Amino acid sequence: MHLTARSLLPALFVVALAAATGCAPQETSSPADASSTGATASAKSCDKAALPTRAKGKLTIGTDKPAYAPWFQDDDPASGKGFESAVAYSVAKALGYGKDQVVWQTVPFNNSFAPGEKNFDFDINQVSISDERKRAVDFSSGYYELRQAVIALKNSPYAKARTGADLKGAKLGAQVGTTSLDTINEIIKPAQKPAVFQKNDFAKSALRNGQVDAIVVDLPTAFYITSAEVPDAKVVGQFANSAGTAEQFGLVLDKGSALTSCVTRAVDGLRKDGTLAALEKQWLSDAVNAPVLK
Repeated sequence: MHLTARSLLPALFVVALAAATGCAPQETSSPADASSTGATASAKSCDKAALPTRAKGKLTIGTDKPAYAPWFQDDDPASGKGFESAVAYSVAKALGYGKDQVVWQTVPFNNSFAPGEKNFDFDINQVSISDERKRAVDFSSGYYELRQAVIALKNSPYAKARTGADLKGAKLGAQVGTTSLDTINEIIKPAQKPAVFQKNDFAKSALRNGQVDAIVVDLPTAFYITSAEVPDAKVVGQFANSAGTAEQFGLVLDKGSALTSCVTRAVDGLRKDGTLAALEKQWLSDAVNAPVLK
């Protein structure tokens, strides 16, 4: 879901069905993934009373609007339902904040990792960790590993694509500044310039109306779109990550934030105790078995 261009390293593709690859539990991430001030979080420094949050006794979390499923449910980040809402509240709890002490702030996707002071303590909005973005903001360690996927209408000739080369002649679309758009430009490299949309809602409308032949989104979003929003469409396939270059979502913090190391410590704890894997199974279990595009 969802934006300056994210850096996406070229992927190696193999033809096969990839069972459950889109929702693999986060067991391989490590604190080294985080962009931080370099200080190691101590138990004392991460005590709630010591955390310099924007509002005393509150934790301000940012995300975009609309807040899309399956990351959030019913466009309501505060519900605790949906993978990212559940992750956000789990991180808040690990930092010592109850649900009633969390304040949600609407933050457009591109603004979350643009240079400048932030109006949130951390942002959660399917923002991929990249070296380019780390120049402007801090990231926690990764809380979710993902792949990009292609959606086309079932009656489209591109619905039968089995390789990236099969999509060369397609008019493709993606949301601005996403790694989905990077996938089109850097991996598929279509003959036509891709259509770029401010929101995934606009991309979905363009697909329905035949303005584009296919769109690229992350795999869990692709399964949600085809099952609940555009049932006449199908997941054509997914792109496999090269070994050691897995794309990960991270929590976004202000550059040099005093909270970065503590937020990373919280994410790492949720990975270690199995919370992240359990939340993936609960909220993203449908994102499985998409053909891998060679």
